[in-house]
Formats: sequence, structure tokens, C-alpha cells
Amino acid sequence: MKPRQQGATLVVGLIMLALITLTVTTALTLSSTNLKSVGNMQVRNEAIAAANNAIEQVISGPFAVTPASSQIQIDIDNDNTVDYIVNVSVPTCLYNISETTSNGTGFYTDVETPGFEAAPPTFNTLWDITAVVSDARSNTTIVTVHQGVRRSQLPQLQTSASCPGPTT
Repeated sequence: MKPRQQGATLVVGLIMLALITLTVTTALTLSSTNLKSVGNMQVRNEAIAAANNAIEQVISGPFAVTPASSQIQIDIDNDNTVDYIVNVSVPTCLYNISETTSNGTGFYTDVETPGFEAAPPTFNTLWDITAVVSDARSNTTIVTVHQGVRRSQLPQLQTSASCPGPTT
């Protein structure tokens, strides 16, 4: 007569199967979470690149003479589909500094001196340009980028029109 089996092998086998299933499920969840994290970082980096591209387009034009807001569409992956919409606000002049020179001597004067013609003063200005990047498909704001830009050698007429702030 055979001894009666207690079923311990079956119980241990079921416990091991449950542990293996739990381990595989945890590994899949972690890899899915990591994939989402990397995807979010990639979207953020692309949005920052789109903002920088739009800011470069703005500062390559006469933004200091006629500051204006603009909306720029960016195709970051060159597939002829707009990926990001960048709203660049009106550039804000933070301050201007007079660069007074007369023929390289470092002085500016408005005193009439025979044989001496002084150049009119020019100004260095500091601007804050803000770009807000949105996803083109969902219109969700992704990132806001502030960029400081220094614009040199503006004549006084342009400086007082576009940068009426205090001269330091």
C-alpha cells in the first residue's frame, strides 16, 4: 500500500509560480514607467529646442526697433508636420546703457570744438524674450523659456522709442 501524499509539492509549486508571475509583472510595470519617463524627457527637450529656434528667429530680425509678439510654428523632426507652436511675447527691454564714444577716445561731448566732430551716443540694451511652447496636436503648454538678449549699438532715437526705461 502506498503512503498517503500530503500535497506539499503542489503547494510549493503554486507559491513559486505566483512569485515568478509577480516578478514578471513588476518588471513589465517598471519598464513601462521608464519608457514613459524617457518619452516625457524627449518631448521636453524637443520643446526647449523649438523655443530656442523661435527665439533665434526673433532676434535675427529688427526686434529691438519694433518689438512685437509672434507665433512661430516649428517642425522639429522635418517631416513637414508642425510639431510645436511657439508664442513669443513682446520682447521687454530691461535697461539700456549709453556707450559714449568719439572717434575711439571714449568720450562724448556736445560742446562745439573746432575741428572736432563727436559721434552721437549709441546704446547697449538688455532684453527679456519669453517663449511659451505648446504641442501642435493637443495645444497643451509644455515649457516656458526666458532668454536674455543683449543688443548693442542702437542709436538714441531707436533706444528711446523701444526702450524707454531708465538709462544707467
